[in-house]
Formats: sequence, C-alpha cells, structure tokens
Amino acid sequence: MYRLQPDQQAALEKLQPVLDNVISVQAEDVDTQGRFPREAMAALGEAGLLGLTIPTELGGMGQTMRVAAAVVDEIAQRCASTAMVAMMHYAGVNCYLANTERFADILRAAAAGRHLSTLAFSEKGSRSQFWAPVSKAVPTADGKGVVYNAEKSWVTSAGHADGIVCSAGSDDGESVTVFAVLKDDPGLTISGGWNSLGMRGNQSNPMTMTDVELDYESRLIGEIGKGPDIMLGRALPIFQVCQGAIGVGIAESAFKAAQGHITSQGFQHTGTKLSDLPNLRASLARMRIETDKARAYVASALDKAESEAPDAMLHLLAVKESSGETAVTVTDLAMRSCGGAAFSKHLGLERAFRDARAAIVMAPTTDVLREIVGRALVNLPLFG
Repeated sequence: MYRLQPDQQAALEKLQPVLDNVISVQAEDVDTQGRFPREAMAALGEAGLLGLTIPTELGGMGQTMRVAAAVVDEIAQRCASTAMVAMMHYAGVNCYLANTERFADILRAAAAGRHLSTLAFSEKGSRSQFWAPVSKAVPTADGKGVVYNAEKSWVTSAGHADGIVCSAGSDDGESVTVFAVLKDDPGLTISGGWNSLGMRGNQSNPMTMTDVELDYESRLIGEIGKGPDIMLGRALPIFQVCQGAIGVGIAESAFKAAQGHITSQGFQHTGTKLSDLPNLRASLARMRIETDKARAYVASALDKAESEAPDAMLHLLAVKESSGETAVTVTDLAMRSCGGAAFSKHLGLERAFRDARAAIVMAPTTDVLREIVGRALVNLPLFG
C-alpha cells in the first residue's frame, strides 16, 4: 500500500527481526507494567532505525517520511506504545534537520542509536492548542541566548528522551521560537507518573523547565521568532502522517486478531464455526474495508506531500483524524465480534481497543483537527 522502492523496502527488512524478537515479545509486559519500551528502542537503535530519516552523510539511512510511516505502521501492529515513541523521535529529528550543521553531532548520535528525541509543544496553559505556547523565553543580558520557563504537558518519552524539541513564547507574547532542550539541562524536571488507559508505555509525563539557559549557537532550531515554520513545516507533517500510520497499524492488529478467532473457533454442540455466522462475516468485512481505506488515505496524503500539491497540508491535517477514528471503529467491531474472548487479554484485542482511544485526545485532538480542516474549507485562517 505504501508503494516502497527496493531501497525503501530494505529499511523495512532491517525492522523485521526487531519486530519478531523484541517488540512483539515485550509488548504485553510494556502495557501491563506501564513501562517504557527500552528494549525495543535499544534494538531499533542497534538496527540503525533511529537514523531512518537522517542523511547518509551523517550516518543515517536517508529515507523519507513515506518509509517512516511504513515503519511505525508495522511497529503499531505489535506495540502501539513503541510506535508512538518512535514516531515522536522521527518528528524531533525532522526538526533538527532544519539546522543540519548545528545539530550534526546530535544527528550522528541518533543515527548510531545513542540519541532519542521527542516533542514538547502542548502546555498546561494552552492545553491542546499547541500552536499557542504560554511559556516564556527571555533573552539573556548578553543577547546570546534565552532563559526558558515552561510547563509542558504529556511529553512522550519524558525522562527517557535525550533531546526534547520545545516551543517557547517570547517575553512580549508576540512570537514563538523552537529550541532543543537536553534531558540533563539544569532546571528540567519530570513530574507525575504515567498511568493511562492506553498507550501505557509512552511515559507521557508533564515536564517543567525552570530558568533553563539555552544559547542560540547550539540550541536554536530554525530562526528566532519563526517557531511556526518548525512546528508546522517540520514537526507537524511527519507527526500527522505517522500518527495516521499508527492508527492504521492498531486497526490492522485488531482485524488480524478478530479474523484468527472467528476462523478458528466454533460451537462444539452444532459442529459449526463462528465464521458460519453471516453477521460476523459482515463485521470482519467491514473491519478489512475500513482499515484498507484508512491506509490508502495515509498513502494519498504522502503522495500529496511529496508532490507539493496545493492541498497537501489539508490532507496532512486530516489524516490523523481519519486513521484515529478508523482505529476506534475497527477495534470496537473486533471487540463486539469476538465477545468474551476479546474482553479478556489473551487475544490482545482489549489492548488495541484501549490504545486506539489515544489519538482522540492527543493534540491536535480529533475535535481540533476537524475545526482546523473546516476552517480551511471555508477559507478562514487555520488557527483562529
């Protein structure tokens, strides 16, 4: 469905042993314990997949957003938490790539599996309206950097990511700038303790920056006051497409679990199978159709982005809503179709059912995306 070229397919072949030997094996424990998928991320790093989208001259694989989407789709079919961590890393890396020379050492470390990145855009004060940070970055007296104060909410991989791409409001509230914060920076603290309904391995904890000093020479991403160029031009496209791919991966896993159950189980007293029931066959057909439609839309959004179509951003914004709602629909159908077997944990369906709900509330939320797309369709500014 992603129509990968041979060199792109080779990147997925590097992923397969990690899927089989690590991610699939640890997925249930990550969910049950609500712990960070450290083994999976280490294995992805060792396979060079943390450098998937980093240029070859910096030690990476030099692959595209299309390949990143295919990778997180496959990962999400086994462990959505791991897929989310990987997706946020790819989004962070794409921000570093705005200043390749400045962040060359970090990019080389990521390509070698020694640096994990993430995003920190959403804030306590502006909630899911991630484009409007209330944090403050006040210029230092010498004009060479800023003193940064922020209360970030729900930062994926908080406490585990080596680098955090952070949005910062200006002292006068008139502009936004994006900086790289490192996990050992003085003044950075992690609070809470992630204990969620789904995506339980993400460790999406609140993060507070108190008088964190950041110099422009090594930490500025993009240009001063031009944060939206990074947030919307660098982070958002890959975030949206890969989040769409995660929704598709969750739906795919639910379909496969339901298909396996319906085709293998039956009624001993009648000698019939679950697959003999037309209502279950109809439900299975709907799961397959909805999943295929959502994956096709992810591929279509990628086509739009790669061809720089005039309406590319509209589709990039919509793709998370599409796949997120598909994952909710398909996992609900799977739960209903498999009955009590799905309600227990041995099919893995209840984990997919819970994980699917994350996209609805993860900024930009489904409701926010519908409003943004709706504004675009009536020629209003996207962010009102």
